[in-house]
Amino acid sequence: MNRTKQALSDAYWQLLEEKPYNKITVQNIVERCQVNRNTFYYHFSDIPALTEYTIEAWADTIIKEHCQFGDPIQCLEPIIAECIKRKNACLHLYRSFQRESLMRYLNRIILHSVTTYVEQATDGITIPTEDRETLIHFYKCSLYGVILDWLDSDMSYDLLEFTRRIVAFFPEIGKKAFLQHANIIPQNQAGRNVN
Repeated sequence: MNRTKQALSDAYWQLLEEKPYNKITVQNIVERCQVNRNTFYYHFSDIPALTEYTIEAWADTIIKEHCQFGDPIQCLEPIIAECIKRKNACLHLYRSFQRESLMRYLNRIILHSVTTYVEQATDGITIPTEDRETLIHFYKCSLYGVILDWLDSDMSYDLLEFTRRIVAFFPEIGKKAFLQHANIIPQNQAGRNVN
């Protein structure tokens, strides 16, 4: 990765933590990096292009570093941790016209996490492809909706605790649901068997 490009992206994250998206200028970014404006424009056409690059690189890092999930809560943990680490920046992006970019990449992270989880949870279980895809779509939409609500509430509640409560309310969520779907666990014993 180009060091100057990364430095511009890092400076941008720092500035997003400090002030709203529409208050950040190219001048702010180059001053933070101690480079000139031409250097910025060599790498990015404008701030929206930098935003797209920065969020995409962030999403790629989360996907690359988090690929093992033992239960549904673990799908959300790295996403929540990264959002909390960059709380102000995420909220500033979410409240700006760059919201669509943020949500597109969050959706991509969630889809990756859920797909990886379902593949791991159903390894060795025969489930029709259409059913597997339906489960992935359901989980993705559910988690995306939860993240969206969390951002709408300014990340004001403990999302991990909320998710743990949901899983407790619906004990069939997770590998047990896949086993039940494949008729490996009889319906009347599904509530008693654990993973």
